[in-house]
Amino acid sequence: MKDAVAATAHRADARHTLADYVALTKPRLNVLVVATSAAGYYLGAASPLNWPAMAAAVVGTALVAAGAAALNQVYERDTDALMRRTRDRPLPDGRVTTSDARLFGMLLSAAGLLLLVALANLQATALALATLVTYLMIYTPMKRRSPLATLVGAVPGALPPLIGWVAAHGSVSAGGAALFLIVFLWQIPHFMAIAWLYRDDYGKAGFPLLPVIEPDGRRTGRQAVAYAAALVPASLLPVFVGLTGPIYAAVAIVLGAALLWLAVRFAMTRSDRSARWLFFSSITYLPLIWIVMMADKL
Repeated sequence: MKDAVAATAHRADARHTLADYVALTKPRLNVLVVATSAAGYYLGAASPLNWPAMAAAVVGTALVAAGAAALNQVYERDTDALMRRTRDRPLPDGRVTTSDARLFGMLLSAAGLLLLVALANLQATALALATLVTYLMIYTPMKRRSPLATLVGAVPGALPPLIGWVAAHGSVSAGGAALFLIVFLWQIPHFMAIAWLYRDDYGKAGFPLLPVIEPDGRRTGRQAVAYAAALVPASLLPVFVGLTGPIYAAVAIVLGAALLWLAVRFAMTRSDRSARWLFFSSITYLPLIWIVMMADKL
């Protein structure tokens, strides 16, 4: 009986440990990485689609992103402990040691890069490495110093679809640049909404985000509107470079106009309710536009 109880407890501990390591990879963000890199590969590939090559490119990109997320949490473990939304993460809560998390992140990143160089191409591998370096060595330390970190962080955030595109197409070209620009611009209103909703948390941790250093929120709202407005014409670039057709164009205009309207409403009211609407609309906008883009591929 004691052996059975001990075995059950051991299995429960193993499940908890596995869950903690999964949490280090920021799985919700990694879903976005998987989806956008897969979409980028599909849009950049010629028919018939090479499914094993696509899987290798997507998994490699996801592993690099997961490793970067774990290493980011190693760096930010002290500030994570100060914020309500992050204090229960494995590192600040003491469920995973710093050395184990660092090794885990390094192994994931290395595995992803090796998979890309072996089964994709050198260009895609170089972009994945650039994602890792930009995220960890520029964006992460810059978050503690300047609100411009948001723009810098949008670069590695927009690279996964370009990695997928380059893995399939062999070069960046106009199509890959269009995909990168769409995700880059989308991130700013998305993150402005998050920054506003969690401005107290970010302030406690000492992150100089716009809602923290300018509590009236005027510049936060203007940034959300400016980038949402720029996203509308940018989202039509796939039509002009021959990736998609009129159905996608119509949907992109409608979705972009809706996102812009919600950004304007947030800028005018600067309320938590309008920020929440902007946030949820942004996480709806991106998958919808990718789905339509892939369905309407010429």
